[in-house]
Amino acid sequence: MTSQLSQLTERPSWKALQSHRSLFNEKNLKELFAQDQDRGKKMSLDAIGLFLDFSKNRITEETVQLLVKLAEESGLRERIDSMFRGDKINISENRAVLHVALRAPKGEKMIVDGEDVVPKVHEVLERMSCFATSIRSGEWKGYSGKSIKNIINIGIGGSDLGPVMAYEALRFYSKRSMNFRFVSNVDATDFVEATRDLDPSETLFIVSSKTFGTLETLTNAHSARDWLLKGMGGDSKAVAKHFAAVSTNATKVAEFGIDTANMFGFWDWVGGRYSMDSAIGLSTMIAIGPEHFNEMLAGFHSMDEHFRTAPFEKNLPVLLGLLSVWYNNFFGAQTVAVLPYDQYLKRFPAYLQQLTMESNGKHVTLEGTAVSAETGPIYWGEPGTNGQHSFYQLIHQGTRLIPCDFITFYKGLNPLGRHHDLLVSNVFAQAEALAFGKTKEQVQAEGTPETLIPHRVFEGNRPSNILLADSLTPETLGKLVALYEHNVFTQGAIWGIDSFDQWGVELGKVLAQKIIPELENPIEPPLQHDSSTNNLISLYRKNR
Repeated sequence: MTSQLSQLTERPSWKALQSHRSLFNEKNLKELFAQDQDRGKKMSLDAIGLFLDFSKNRITEETVQLLVKLAEESGLRERIDSMFRGDKINISENRAVLHVALRAPKGEKMIVDGEDVVPKVHEVLERMSCFATSIRSGEWKGYSGKSIKNIINIGIGGSDLGPVMAYEALRFYSKRSMNFRFVSNVDATDFVEATRDLDPSETLFIVSSKTFGTLETLTNAHSARDWLLKGMGGDSKAVAKHFAAVSTNATKVAEFGIDTANMFGFWDWVGGRYSMDSAIGLSTMIAIGPEHFNEMLAGFHSMDEHFRTAPFEKNLPVLLGLLSVWYNNFFGAQTVAVLPYDQYLKRFPAYLQQLTMESNGKHVTLEGTAVSAETGPIYWGEPGTNGQHSFYQLIHQGTRLIPCDFITFYKGLNPLGRHHDLLVSNVFAQAEALAFGKTKEQVQAEGTPETLIPHRVFEGNRPSNILLADSLTPETLGKLVALYEHNVFTQGAIWGIDSFDQWGVELGKVLAQKIIPELENPIEPPLQHDSSTNNLISLYRKNR
């Protein structure tokens, strides 16, 4: 399979898709729909409580068959089986990739290095549940005897984006008598604004860092410690009652002053951007309660099983992943817009940015050779109708092809008059407008002045998917996140890259460690960077 993966553009299915691509120079979506009155029903998939309409894509049934063939020739089935077996498919770090074990029910077996990891997962979940319940019930008391009302999660990357997104997405189910805030940026403003109006005696910090050594996280954690002690009379014993840790470094956690009984671990086979359903989700569990958290895990697991077992042509993540490859590699589309029509999902596109681009922003194959095709499209988006009054102009009438994923629900969580009908009508209308546009003749028939006609023509033929579910529940959120996790996996398998390392994050961090003392040293240091960086450091030192 390795040599097969290294020859992406030489695969028969790839060459067949290149030839097939020319069909769409002649046929647009309007013609494809005219030729098949049942296209909308044929090109849709209803599975595990999600409905996907993918009919408004520049594809035919033959396209789907060719894309499935590409997946087969790329060894996607073998890659899926390897992941679920616990094989070390993260080859550059020699690690298993088993985030699916985080949501495996009790009794299932998932083996890493000969050990079933599922019992350990449930041991941590049970400890999290007890801790969350004690906080939510008021049983847990702070150092001064007050109950905890404020939870501040301190993390960065996957230790922040997942918890933030999940809290916002599931705010409807959260304990409203508590405040939940998130600090990630090393910019002091982030910490100061998060704590400005809070009482230290009612505040619990969750410090999320696997090694307990991440620069940004530990800088914020020490500022939190100072803030707490200043407000609590300076007694260091207060730390143990106002801090918990998500980490595996018990020594450093204890040195900080956190009781290791309130330390919750996870494992090397959990990547940061795949960790929101691990102990990293402790703030989520406190917010929504263990029962709802378990419902979210069940949603994740149902999508895992669907991905693992469903034939590719009926497999939601595989279809979405293959469509992304289709546009990225055969149409030159550089981005994908994810457009959730639900205000609770306002942080979902930001969450997907890390999931997708940290995973597939790679330039070499699993073998370490240069990739032979473009990888990793840029994911971006905004919630609801907001985007319609900003960037949709470019999607409709700009010169770039931007495939769109619309996400919406049959039922809103906050029924209020006509609001939800108006919201959903915009989803359907936008997808229709993107697909079919508005011709010159239609514009003329409206009596538009001749000079304005070119400005009011919409060429259409712009692809989109629509994802529908009943309502935004914890279970549904789990399904949606896992859907995109496995979508990313599918794309990475086609390109033959390692979707689970992130060496691109490292270089800037290493250089920053060198520059920090050069900024802080009271004596002018010798600078050996490029002339631009040297000048910037000198300028900063002069004006700080």
